[in-house]
Amino acid sequence: MSDTVTLILNALTLISILMLVGLGLAIIFGLMGVINMAHGEFVTFGAFTLSLLQTAGGNYWMALVLAPIVGATAGFVLERSIIQHLYTRPLATILATWGVSLIIQQSLQLILGAGPRQGTGPISGAVNFLGADYPAYRLMLIAFAAVIVAVVIAMFRYTRFGLDLRAVIQDRDMAEALGIDTRRVCTIAFASGAALASIAGVLIAPMTKVIALMGASYLAPSFFVVIVGGAGSIAGVAAGSAVVGGLETVLNYEVPATVSQAIVLITAVVLVRFRPRGLVPS
Repeated sequence: MSDTVTLILNALTLISILMLVGLGLAIIFGLMGVINMAHGEFVTFGAFTLSLLQTAGGNYWMALVLAPIVGATAGFVLERSIIQHLYTRPLATILATWGVSLIIQQSLQLILGAGPRQGTGPISGAVNFLGADYPAYRLMLIAFAAVIVAVVIAMFRYTRFGLDLRAVIQDRDMAEALGIDTRRVCTIAFASGAALASIAGVLIAPMTKVIALMGASYLAPSFFVVIVGGAGSIAGVAAGSAVVGGLETVLNYEVPATVSQAIVLITAVVLVRFRPRGLVPS
């Protein structure tokens, strides 16, 4: 029984992380059709924010407040300087954001070094949960991610910006004809997606080594989440995260990580073949 509980909680931990990273990507991809190859670097920004702030004497909660500001600022600069000029050129957007990703990775290595850094969580130790001893920080991560997703859902459904955002996702030309400033909506959405990824980076940092290349390992899974679940749909991101995160966690117990990732990729391809708009299309 305890092994089953541990497996489920491990799956929920990965699903929570993929939800936060994939949610920002889904908003960006669903809204603007932009395939942002630099999205993983916003995760890296969040992780380095925690590590550097703690090295300077700050604490975890300060980083959790500062990281989304750092991510949103970086997202704003990227959207305004590059992305907004390439909305009608998807291939150029892929190449440009890939180039930005490489520049960020190498810049971080030159400035901060290639050696791994570490962040620490606000709580330590294990908690007995349904008969299984499980790290308290991971339980906090699952709960916090659920709160963040709930806040995003509330913003999506009950605010004026959420209404504008849904209108632009459904039909950008009609939204513009109705007087919605689509450029402003796109900029805020891009910055918000980057902020969500940076929050994920803070949550991930205490569980892994913080390096300049860490964001790349979350880029492909987050794209799987969006494609499998459905771009522009929060419910789709939840479904995609459950499929990708749950399947990868279960497989990691049975086969090497590289094999499990390959199986997840094949599963994603099969699902997209039969559900080209995702499991829960917008």
